[in-house]
Amino acid sequence: MKAMIFAAGLGTRLKPLTDTIPKALVPIGGKPLLQHIIGKLKAAGFDEIIINVHHFAEQIIDFVEANRHFDIRIEFSDEREKLLDTGGGIKKASPFFNDHKPFLIHNVDILSNLDLTRLYADHLTRNPFATLVCNERETSRYLLFDSNNRLKGWINEKTGEVKSPFPNFDPRHYRKLAFAGIQILQPSIFQYMNGLPDRFSIIEFYLSMCDQKELTCYIPDNLKLIDVGKTDSLQEAAQFLNQ
Repeated sequence: MKAMIFAAGLGTRLKPLTDTIPKALVPIGGKPLLQHIIGKLKAAGFDEIIINVHHFAEQIIDFVEANRHFDIRIEFSDEREKLLDTGGGIKKASPFFNDHKPFLIHNVDILSNLDLTRLYADHLTRNPFATLVCNERETSRYLLFDSNNRLKGWINEKTGEVKSPFPNFDPRHYRKLAFAGIQILQPSIFQYMNGLPDRFSIIEFYLSMCDQKELTCYIPDNLKLIDVGKTDSLQEAAQFLNQ
């Protein structure tokens, strides 16, 4: 099975650590974040991985090569020239996903107890355009789903901004969920990216498509998730790994 790890971000919320190393190599419990994610993917049966790189890209490449690619196929999608955002990053990596099978995308800074094997099996059973792992947690920006767990819109509760392709959309009628940074996509998604700019957000892309395609949420039971995006989350992440 194939997967992509988003590791190209600048890691600005983790400064000053990321002044000298990429976010992917920030150590948690004695191991870099990237190693934790690769290990989780391997344990779930994902044995072909592509990693997008930008900030201190050479360090990430050298780390993977020093560990003999963790005994699986690992390639890199080079975004050193320009960061492509989430949608553009997936589009650039499209040649890697040439087996016509669904593939997983995992943010490098997300640690969780999510059963990836179960997630993948659920996607195969329902076969939507994309499956987005979500949960109920406090944030400022929410994805909005109907009673059938289909994506219908988005809201920023701080600014009041609402996005949806549906006319007269009322966010009060939909379930608010936070995206967990883990998703499974159908390879057919790439044909809908033709003509899009190099750089675009995958969430914006989903919001432009959710009136045409089935984009669903997967809500795991008892999900424990740590977004290792800020320095004050590092200790919490280390404690999570020790559980």
